[in-house]
Amino acid sequence: MIRAETAAATRQALLEAAAELLDQGGLEAVTLRAVGARAGVTRGAPYRHFPDKEHLMIAVGSHAWDELGQRIGAIHRDPSLTPAAKLRALLAAFINLARRQPHLYRLMFSSPASDPTAFARAAQPTQDESLQVVAAVTGEHHARRYAALLLASADGIAGMELTGQLEGDKWHTTAEELIDTLVTMVAAQTRGSATEAAGSS
Repeated sequence: MIRAETAAATRQALLEAAAELLDQGGLEAVTLRAVGARAGVTRGAPYRHFPDKEHLMIAVGSHAWDELGQRIGAIHRDPSLTPAAKLRALLAAFINLARRQPHLYRLMFSSPASDPTAFARAAQPTQDESLQVVAAVTGEHHARRYAALLLASADGIAGMELTGQLEGDKWHTTAEELIDTLVTMVAAQTRGSATEAAGSS
């Protein structure tokens, strides 16, 4: 392996090790020393790729946004799914990530002190892909407003599920039921708006 390939492989190993430690113990469990030990590299290797823990976590969160974007892109391009089914799958992708990796999910929506807009920039391709999925159901005119509503709702659903509120005595529901309700309501609302617009023209 040439030097550049070795460096890329080491960096990837460090990112994977950091993500694993984050999953297991939250941000407190992630240190450059622990990440290096888990990745099986020399003690100084992490510092050659990341000057400090925050830069490492920015890289971990940005990589997670890239992976989520790829999943949503695959949903968007799946010819076997209807637009409504794609929208359900889009919302489920966010909620499933929060279920599987809650610490990583929270990291992705944070604002690092050294670069507060780092994750907003990393999220942009994913949000653009999501907007296209929403637009296929709502139409281009309504897409941004409904995309913001749906993604905010998915985040709220994920939070309620993580704290055990959805299945408690008060609400008696599931994330999947709420996703279905959201998609049905948005589809009905935008169909109604389109019908009214056609009738007034």
